[in-house]
Amino acid sequence: MSASAAHADGEPLDQPVVVGVDGSEPSLRAVDWAADEAALRGAPLRLVYASLWERYEGASMATDLGKPSEEVMAEDIVRTAERRARHRQPGVKVTIDVLPEEPEYGLVRESRSALAMVLGCRGRSGVTEALLGSVSVAVAGHAHCPVIVLRGSHDNQARTGAHGRIVLGVGEKPAGSAAARFAIEEALLRRVPLEAVRAWRRPLHEPPAHPLIVGGPGHLEETQAAELVEGALRDAPAELEVQRRTVKGYARDALIAVSREADLLVVGARRRQGHFGLQLGRVAHGVLHHAACPVVVVPEPI
Repeated sequence: MSASAAHADGEPLDQPVVVGVDGSEPSLRAVDWAADEAALRGAPLRLVYASLWERYEGASMATDLGKPSEEVMAEDIVRTAERRARHRQPGVKVTIDVLPEEPEYGLVRESRSALAMVLGCRGRSGVTEALLGSVSVAVAGHAHCPVIVLRGSHDNQARTGAHGRIVLGVGEKPAGSAAARFAIEEALLRRVPLEAVRAWRRPLHEPPAHPLIVGGPGHLEETQAAELVEGALRDAPAELEVQRRTVKGYARDALIAVSREADLLVVGARRRQGHFGLQLGRVAHGVLHHAACPVVVVPEPI
Protein backbone atom coordinates (compact mmCIF):
# COMPACT_ATOMS: atom_id res chain seq x y z
CA MET A 1 0.00 0.00 0.00
CA SER A 2 1.34 3.44 -0.83
CA ALA A 3 2.29 6.06 1.73
CA SER A 4 -0.76 8.07 0.71
CA ALA A 5 -2.99 5.43 2.26
CA ALA A 6 -1.21 4.79 5.56
CA HIS A 7 1.95 5.73 7.41
CA ALA A 8 4.59 3.04 7.56
CA ASP A 9 4.47 3.05 11.38
CA GLY A 10 0.69 2.61 11.39
CA GLU A 11 0.00 6.09 12.77
CA PRO A 12 -3.22 7.83 11.63
CA LEU A 13 -3.12 9.99 8.51
CA ASP A 14 -3.03 13.78 8.67
CA GLN A 15 -4.80 14.30 5.34
CA PRO A 16 -8.58 14.28 5.83
CA VAL A 17 -11.38 12.75 3.87
CA VAL A 18 -13.41 15.84 2.91
CA VAL A 19 -17.15 15.75 2.29
CA GLY A 20 -19.23 18.57 0.82
CA VAL A 21 -22.49 19.01 2.74
CA ASP A 22 -25.56 21.08 1.96
CA GLY A 23 -28.31 19.63 4.18
CA SER A 24 -29.84 17.44 1.45
CA GLU A 25 -30.51 13.72 1.86
CA PRO A 26 -27.80 12.71 -0.65
CA SER A 27 -25.34 14.93 1.24
CA LEU A 28 -26.20 13.11 4.48
CA ARG A 29 -25.52 9.81 2.73
CA ALA A 30 -22.18 11.29 1.65
CA VAL A 31 -21.41 12.08 5.31
CA ASP A 32 -22.02 8.43 6.26
CA TRP A 33 -19.97 7.16 3.32
CA ALA A 34 -17.10 9.56 4.04
CA ALA A 35 -17.11 8.69 7.75
CA ASP A 36 -16.81 5.01 6.87
CA GLU A 37 -14.01 5.78 4.39
CA ALA A 38 -12.14 7.84 6.99
CA ALA A 39 -12.45 5.01 9.52
CA LEU A 40 -11.29 2.51 6.92
CA ARG A 41 -8.18 4.56 6.12
CA GLY A 42 -7.43 5.80 9.64
CA ALA A 43 -7.88 9.40 8.51
CA PRO A 44 -9.70 12.42 9.95
CA LEU A 45 -12.97 13.63 8.46
CA ARG A 46 -13.61 17.23 7.38
CA LEU A 47 -17.16 18.48 6.72
CA VAL A 48 -17.43 21.57 4.53
CA TYR A 49 -20.40 23.70 3.53
CA ALA A 50 -19.64 26.21 0.77
CA SER A 51 -22.10 28.90 -0.35
CA LEU A 52 -21.88 32.52 -1.37
CA TRP A 53 -24.32 33.55 1.37
CA GLU A 54 -22.79 37.03 1.65
CA ARG A 55 -23.78 37.76 -1.94
CA TYR A 56 -27.45 37.06 -1.26
CA GLU A 57 -27.82 38.32 2.33
CA GLY A 58 -25.98 41.64 2.21
CA ALA A 59 -26.74 43.56 5.39
CA SER A 60 -29.83 41.50 6.24
CA MET A 61 -29.33 40.09 9.73
CA ALA A 62 -31.06 37.35 11.70
CA THR A 63 -32.77 39.29 14.50
CA ASP A 64 -32.10 36.75 17.23
CA LEU A 65 -28.44 35.86 16.59
CA GLY A 66 -27.12 38.97 14.86
CA LYS A 67 -25.86 36.95 11.88
CA PRO A 68 -27.03 36.68 8.28
CA SER A 69 -29.75 34.05 8.15
CA GLU A 70 -27.89 32.05 5.50
CA GLU A 71 -24.85 31.88 7.76
CA VAL A 72 -27.01 30.61 10.60
CA MET A 73 -28.45 27.95 8.29
CA ALA A 74 -24.96 26.96 7.10
CA GLU A 75 -23.73 26.50 10.65
CA ASP A 76 -26.78 24.39 11.47
CA ILE A 77 -26.10 22.22 8.39
CA VAL A 78 -22.49 21.47 9.34
CA ARG A 79 -23.37 20.89 13.01
CA THR A 80 -26.09 18.41 12.01
CA ALA A 81 -23.65 16.65 9.67
CA GLU A 82 -21.04 16.59 12.45
CA ARG A 83 -23.44 14.89 14.88
CA ARG A 84 -24.34 12.34 12.22
CA ALA A 85 -20.69 11.56 11.46
CA ARG A 86 -19.78 11.17 15.14
CA HIS A 87 -22.72 8.82 15.64
CA ARG A 88 -21.74 6.81 12.57
CA GLN A 89 -18.03 6.52 13.41
CA PRO A 90 -17.32 7.63 17.02
CA GLY A 91 -13.60 6.94 16.65
CA VAL A 92 -13.05 9.30 13.72
CA LYS A 93 -11.77 12.83 14.36
CA VAL A 94 -14.23 15.33 12.81
CA THR A 95 -13.74 18.99 11.93
CA ILE A 96 -16.20 21.36 10.25
CA ASP A 97 -16.02 24.59 8.28
CA VAL A 98 -18.31 27.04 6.48
CA LEU A 99 -16.89 28.69 3.36
CA PRO A 100 -18.62 31.85 2.06
CA GLU A 101 -17.78 31.16 -1.59
CA GLU A 102 -18.94 29.19 -4.60
CA PRO A 103 -18.93 25.43 -3.91
CA GLU A 104 -16.86 24.66 -7.01
CA TYR A 105 -14.01 26.93 -5.95
CA GLY A 106 -14.17 26.13 -2.25
CA LEU A 107 -14.21 22.37 -2.72
CA VAL A 108 -11.44 22.37 -5.34
CA ARG A 109 -9.25 24.39 -2.97
CA GLU A 110 -10.04 21.93 -0.17
CA SER A 111 -8.94 19.09 -2.45
CA ARG A 112 -5.34 20.36 -2.36
CA SER A 113 -4.86 19.02 1.16
CA ALA A 114 -7.40 16.15 1.10
CA LEU A 115 -6.85 12.41 0.96
CA ALA A 116 -10.14 12.11 -0.95
CA MET A 117 -13.35 14.08 -1.41
CA VAL A 118 -16.89 12.68 -1.20
CA LEU A 119 -19.90 14.32 -2.84
CA GLY A 120 -23.56 13.32 -2.83
CA CYS A 121 -25.50 13.16 -6.07
CA ARG A 122 -29.13 14.26 -6.21
CA GLY A 123 -30.15 12.31 -9.27
CA ARG A 124 -33.48 14.04 -9.72
CA SER A 125 -34.97 15.27 -12.96
CA GLY A 126 -35.26 18.73 -14.43
CA VAL A 127 -33.32 21.90 -13.80
CA THR A 128 -32.37 21.03 -10.21
CA GLU A 129 -30.44 17.95 -11.34
CA ALA A 130 -28.55 19.92 -13.98
CA LEU A 131 -27.56 22.68 -11.56
CA LEU A 132 -26.50 20.38 -8.72
CA GLY A 133 -24.79 17.98 -11.06
CA SER A 134 -22.61 20.80 -12.36
CA VAL A 135 -20.92 21.07 -8.96
CA SER A 136 -19.92 17.39 -8.93
CA VAL A 137 -18.70 17.57 -12.52
CA ALA A 138 -16.72 20.77 -11.93
CA VAL A 139 -15.05 19.46 -8.78
CA ALA A 140 -14.26 16.07 -10.35
CA GLY A 141 -12.78 17.86 -13.36
CA HIS A 142 -10.46 20.13 -11.37
CA ALA A 143 -9.76 18.50 -7.99
CA HIS A 144 -6.26 17.59 -6.84
CA CYS A 145 -7.36 14.42 -5.01
CA PRO A 146 -9.67 11.49 -5.83
CA VAL A 147 -13.32 12.60 -5.94
CA ILE A 148 -16.00 10.07 -4.97
CA VAL A 149 -19.47 10.84 -6.34
CA LEU A 150 -22.20 8.73 -4.78
CA ARG A 151 -24.27 7.66 -7.72
CA GLY A 152 -26.66 4.72 -7.61
CA SER A 153 -29.09 5.75 -4.85
CA HIS A 154 -31.26 8.75 -4.05
CA ASP A 155 -32.06 8.20 -0.39
CA ASN A 156 -30.07 9.26 2.67
CA GLN A 157 -28.69 5.86 3.62
CA ALA A 158 -25.12 4.69 3.06
CA ARG A 159 -25.45 0.96 2.53
CA THR A 160 -22.99 -1.90 2.75
CA GLY A 161 -21.72 -3.00 -0.66
CA ALA A 162 -24.03 -5.59 -2.15
CA HIS A 163 -21.73 -6.95 -4.86
CA GLY A 164 -18.45 -7.30 -2.98
CA ARG A 165 -16.14 -6.00 -5.68
CA ILE A 166 -14.45 -2.88 -7.00
CA VAL A 167 -14.03 -2.16 -10.71
CA LEU A 168 -11.11 -0.28 -12.24
CA GLY A 169 -11.52 1.27 -15.66
CA VAL A 170 -8.10 0.78 -17.25
CA GLY A 171 -6.76 3.79 -19.15
CA GLU A 172 -4.18 4.19 -21.91
CA LYS A 173 -1.20 4.35 -19.54
CA PRO A 174 -2.17 2.05 -16.68
CA ALA A 175 1.23 1.02 -15.31
CA GLY A 176 1.72 2.84 -12.02
CA SER A 177 -1.38 5.00 -12.56
CA ALA A 178 -2.94 6.84 -9.62
CA ALA A 179 -6.32 5.28 -10.44
CA ALA A 180 -4.87 1.76 -10.27
CA ARG A 181 -3.15 2.52 -6.96
CA PHE A 182 -6.36 3.89 -5.47
CA ALA A 183 -8.41 0.91 -6.66
CA ILE A 184 -5.87 -1.59 -5.31
CA GLU A 185 -5.74 0.17 -1.93
CA GLU A 186 -9.52 0.35 -1.68
CA ALA A 187 -9.96 -3.33 -2.55
CA LEU A 188 -7.36 -4.32 0.05
CA LEU A 189 -8.96 -2.18 2.74
CA ARG A 190 -12.43 -3.54 1.98
CA ARG A 191 -11.13 -7.09 1.50
CA VAL A 192 -12.99 -7.55 -1.77
CA PRO A 193 -11.85 -8.59 -5.27
CA LEU A 194 -10.69 -6.02 -7.80
CA GLU A 195 -11.79 -6.31 -11.42
CA ALA A 196 -9.80 -4.43 -14.08
CA VAL A 197 -11.76 -3.70 -17.26
CA ARG A 198 -10.48 -2.45 -20.61
CA ALA A 199 -12.66 -1.94 -23.70
CA TRP A 200 -11.36 -2.40 -27.23
CA ARG A 201 -12.66 -1.84 -30.76
CA ARG A 202 -11.57 -2.84 -34.21
CA PRO A 203 -10.38 -0.04 -36.51
CA LEU A 204 -13.11 1.19 -38.81
CA HIS A 205 -11.18 0.14 -41.92
CA GLU A 206 -9.60 -3.05 -40.64
CA PRO A 207 -8.75 -5.43 -43.52
CA PRO A 208 -10.40 -8.86 -43.43
CA ALA A 209 -8.55 -11.51 -41.44
CA HIS A 210 -6.31 -13.91 -43.37
CA PRO A 211 -7.91 -17.38 -43.58
CA LEU A 212 -4.85 -19.01 -41.97
CA ILE A 213 -5.12 -16.94 -38.79
CA VAL A 214 -8.90 -17.09 -38.30
CA GLY A 215 -9.54 -18.67 -34.91
CA GLY A 216 -6.09 -17.66 -33.67
CA PRO A 217 -5.23 -15.73 -30.53
CA GLY A 218 -7.51 -12.85 -31.38
CA HIS A 219 -7.30 -9.38 -32.83
CA LEU A 220 -4.36 -7.11 -32.12
CA GLU A 221 -6.62 -4.62 -30.34
CA GLU A 222 -7.94 -7.26 -27.96
CA THR A 223 -4.41 -8.44 -27.21
CA GLN A 224 -3.30 -4.87 -26.52
CA ALA A 225 -6.29 -4.40 -24.19
CA ALA A 226 -5.31 -7.51 -22.26
CA GLU A 227 -1.74 -6.21 -21.95
CA LEU A 228 -3.02 -2.90 -20.58
CA VAL A 229 -5.09 -4.78 -17.98
CA GLU A 230 -2.00 -6.73 -16.93
CA GLY A 231 -0.06 -3.48 -16.64
CA ALA A 232 -2.74 -1.96 -14.41
CA LEU A 233 -2.53 -4.94 -12.05
CA ARG A 234 1.26 -5.02 -12.03
CA ASP A 235 1.57 -3.70 -8.48
CA ALA A 236 -1.35 -5.66 -7.02
CA PRO A 237 -0.11 -7.75 -4.07
CA ALA A 238 -0.47 -11.52 -4.12
CA GLU A 239 -3.11 -11.51 -1.38
CA LEU A 240 -5.52 -9.40 -3.47
CA GLU A 241 -7.95 -11.36 -5.62
CA VAL A 242 -7.93 -9.81 -9.09
CA GLN A 243 -10.10 -10.39 -12.13
CA ARG A 244 -9.35 -9.34 -15.68
CA ARG A 245 -11.85 -8.43 -18.36
CA THR A 246 -11.56 -7.10 -21.89
CA VAL A 247 -14.77 -5.96 -23.53
CA LYS A 248 -15.45 -5.25 -27.18
CA GLY A 249 -17.09 -1.85 -27.56
CA TYR A 250 -16.89 1.71 -26.24
CA ALA A 251 -15.22 2.25 -22.87
CA ARG A 252 -18.02 4.38 -21.46
CA ASP A 253 -20.71 1.82 -22.32
CA ALA A 254 -18.61 -1.07 -20.99
CA LEU A 255 -17.99 0.63 -17.65
CA ILE A 256 -21.61 1.70 -17.23
CA ALA A 257 -22.63 -1.92 -17.82
CA VAL A 258 -20.20 -3.37 -15.25
CA SER A 259 -21.14 -0.66 -12.72
CA ARG A 260 -24.44 -2.49 -12.24
CA GLU A 261 -22.50 -5.31 -10.57
CA ALA A 262 -19.97 -3.19 -8.64
CA ASP A 263 -19.84 -1.36 -5.32
CA LEU A 264 -17.34 1.20 -6.60
CA LEU A 265 -16.07 2.21 -10.05
CA VAL A 266 -12.63 3.84 -10.28
CA VAL A 267 -11.52 5.82 -13.34
CA GLY A 268 -8.63 8.18 -14.05
CA ALA A 269 -8.76 11.71 -15.44
CA ARG A 270 -5.59 13.19 -16.94
CA ARG A 271 -4.57 16.63 -15.68
CA ARG A 272 -2.51 18.99 -17.81
CA GLN A 273 -0.60 21.63 -15.87
CA GLY A 274 -1.49 25.15 -16.88
CA HIS A 275 -4.79 24.07 -18.47
CA PHE A 276 -7.76 25.70 -16.77
CA GLY A 277 -10.66 24.08 -18.61
CA LEU A 278 -12.59 21.03 -17.42
CA GLN A 279 -10.14 18.11 -17.33
CA LEU A 280 -12.40 15.12 -17.05
CA GLY A 281 -12.41 13.15 -20.30
CA ARG A 282 -15.37 11.60 -22.10
CA VAL A 283 -15.26 8.30 -20.24
CA ALA A 284 -15.13 9.83 -16.75
CA HIS A 285 -17.79 12.38 -17.71
CA GLY A 286 -20.05 9.61 -19.01
CA VAL A 287 -19.80 7.33 -15.99
CA LEU A 288 -20.34 10.25 -13.60
CA HIS A 289 -23.70 10.83 -15.25
CA HIS A 290 -24.82 7.26 -15.86
CA ALA A 291 -23.05 4.74 -13.59
CA ALA A 292 -25.18 2.58 -11.31
CA CYS A 293 -22.71 2.73 -8.39
CA PRO A 294 -20.47 5.31 -6.71
CA VAL A 295 -17.72 6.61 -9.01
CA VAL A 296 -14.18 7.65 -8.05
CA VAL A 297 -12.43 10.05 -10.42
CA VAL A 298 -8.68 10.00 -9.74
CA PRO A 299 -6.50 12.79 -11.20
CA GLU A 300 -3.64 11.51 -13.36
CA PRO A 301 -0.84 14.07 -13.86
CA ILE A 302 0.63 14.18 -17.36
